[in-house]
Amino acid sequence: MLRFAPSPTGLLHMGNIRVALLNYLFARKNNLNFFLRIDDTDQERSKKEFIDNIIEDLSWLGIDYKIIIKQSDREIKYKDAFNFLKKKNYIYPCFETADELSLKRKILLKQGKPPIYDRSSLKLSKSEIKSFFLAGKRPHWRLKLDDKPIEWVDLIHGKITFSNLSVSDPVVFRSDEMPLFTITSVVDDADMGVTHIFRGDDHITNTAAQIQLFKFIDKKIPEFGHFPLIKSKSGQGLSKRTSDFSIREFRNRKILTLVILNYLKKIGTSQSIEEIDNEELLYKNFDLKKFSKNSVIFDPDDIERINSKYLKTLDFKTVKKNFNFDFDSDFWEIIRSNIDSIDEAVEWHDLIQKNFNIKQKIVLSKNLKSIIINSLPETIDKNSWLDWTNKILASFEIKPKNLYICLREILTGKKFGPSMNDLLTLMKKDEIMRRLELNCEEKD
Repeated sequence: MLRFAPSPTGLLHMGNIRVALLNYLFARKNNLNFFLRIDDTDQERSKKEFIDNIIEDLSWLGIDYKIIIKQSDREIKYKDAFNFLKKKNYIYPCFETADELSLKRKILLKQGKPPIYDRSSLKLSKSEIKSFFLAGKRPHWRLKLDDKPIEWVDLIHGKITFSNLSVSDPVVFRSDEMPLFTITSVVDDADMGVTHIFRGDDHITNTAAQIQLFKFIDKKIPEFGHFPLIKSKSGQGLSKRTSDFSIREFRNRKILTLVILNYLKKIGTSQSIEEIDNEELLYKNFDLKKFSKNSVIFDPDDIERINSKYLKTLDFKTVKKNFNFDFDSDFWEIIRSNIDSIDEAVEWHDLIQKNFNIKQKIVLSKNLKSIIINSLPETIDKNSWLDWTNKILASFEIKPKNLYICLREILTGKKFGPSMNDLLTLMKKDEIMRRLELNCEEKD
């Protein structure tokens, strides 16, 4: 059993989606179940609109899951865990304020020491603790980590060891007894029978504490794998606070889902990002041994370039399945090798099908306009462009290249584009004539 556990506090970015995808592909390859867990215990920041966005984005990408659970529906489970851990003395109350803890960390850092909590609250006597409670102080609660080393064999990094007191006792319950990620995740994973957890390597310290918790509640410890985090080209991590790298942004850019899935699966591996595997090959070729332990650079320009390259290879049926547009297969076959995005295809379609006038008329040599108009064939077919231009060249002295560019600009407003042999067949003769009349003029 595997899961994807986003917090609904913003839009999913490409790093979040990569975690979801890698868990999903591992589950599919190994015939394991996969579910979605919404980590919404932070009621102040969690929003329903973000939950809806998560579900919609995963659906758009084709990442299926068996069930959805929400942590906000499991408060009783966390309360039971709190009472159990408190009774067993696995957690202890701490009365330091945020400012006091901050000062302690600054002092340690100034001394060149790691900012590890000093466990001073463990030295409090029962009477001191009682007096704090009587004074109305509400403690936060820390998990007392085992003094023995905590270690596991990570499925990406290999053996990882946290030696004696090399990490702070983590806060697992706030002063209002609100459970935090470290405990809620373990309770849920234990209840759901999660066997494998893949996530970013910023969670490695959390994993050390969570392994301890699995032991305390006497549940089987899942296997863990920590993928290096995705970073932008500037070296910054991706964040939900901006939409620059959100999956929504790439949906708006009309990037194909298969391009996104392939890119996110293959960056940070020995596999080429240039090759696009179908949905079946994506999971069949999934191999943990191919993943690097180093940070992964996310380059949106790569996605745009690969999408452009792949788009040109697609047949009309596939393109129609992915995008909503009005053009037909004949148009697509003519246009696809000359566009970099589906928006460009739509732009060309509108240019061909709708009334088109250029703002500044093309100025022609004297008598050329009438020759161009009079030379236009009666029937527009695949031979019309060649017949038309040959007839013009036979009647007027002009370099062929100059004529071709001139006609293209008059009819499309562009100097470059699909072959005019093909493009002309998409236009009706009366529309060609209208453009010739309106978009050019002869010198006086």
